[in-house]
Amino acid sequence: MSRAITFSEYGAPEVLRLSEVTPPEPGPGQVRIRVRAASVNPLDMKIRSGLMAGRGPDAFPVIPGLDAAGVVDAVGEGADAAVGDEVLGSTVGGAYAEYALLERPVAKPDALSWEVAASLVTVGRTASRVLGQLGVQAGRTLLVHGAAGSVGVIAVQLAAARGITVVGTAAERDLERVTALGATAVRYGDGWAERVGAAAPDGVDFVFDASGAGVLPGSVALVGDPGKVITIADMAAAQHGVRFSAGGPEQGGDSLPELVRLAAAGRLAMPVWRTYPLAEAARAHADLEAHRNRGKAVLLP
Repeated sequence: MSRAITFSEYGAPEVLRLSEVTPPEPGPGQVRIRVRAASVNPLDMKIRSGLMAGRGPDAFPVIPGLDAAGVVDAVGEGADAAVGDEVLGSTVGGAYAEYALLERPVAKPDALSWEVAASLVTVGRTASRVLGQLGVQAGRTLLVHGAAGSVGVIAVQLAAARGITVVGTAAERDLERVTALGATAVRYGDGWAERVGAAAPDGVDFVFDASGAGVLPGSVALVGDPGKVITIADMAAAQHGVRFSAGGPEQGGDSLPELVRLAAAGRLAMPVWRTYPLAEAARAHADLEAHRNRGKAVLLP
């Protein structure tokens, strides 16, 4: 037996429990890892709370978590890794556990910490996917809402590295951090559109909303075309003619190996705010729901 965080009903963070479970067995193409770090993502909390009911797990109990990094200790037929390899990737059946299954594991470079390795997976793939869907080219201007959040941080850095002019909205306390990533930082809240207009006097060409803060009408007005706006966080997207990007196949293949290389080379920063023991998963969820974090929260089984 091994330990994992589970929940057997939807609800507040307190539904998360430390439980004894049977370690999963890898199927074809899968590897099992001894988890060294598991990332906490906003989607984990939406699933736990029941907001994703109907699109979430089929049956209780559920082991939450999307991303993990660890050491391979068992391999399925045709798996692209060997016992003892250090890897990261998306989990099958949950990440908040001492053992987890990965499909398409990516090798973890020595230069990458376990915490950063686990943190890159979903947010990195999401940022890369949306930039591909927007089709932003060098020399254009991109507005990123929620630029200090985990997805926004990656999007700002990837876009700036491609020669794209980036304007990023963030809280007052995060403006310097967003500026350091390569964007012109603008305070969010009432009057944000006027402040963005002043920061980008030649106009904004595309908008990536990672905030879900009700900014879609103003964003469409800025660019003049809802087709140039994408959100990953606002469920009212269709009402404004805006695309909602919710996972699916990578644009042009999996971006994670390249993201890992960039991070290991020091060319892509993934801020880790705090680590928690596995047993304190409920506290991690509560902290993120209270917006206390300034970067990723990571569980250490």
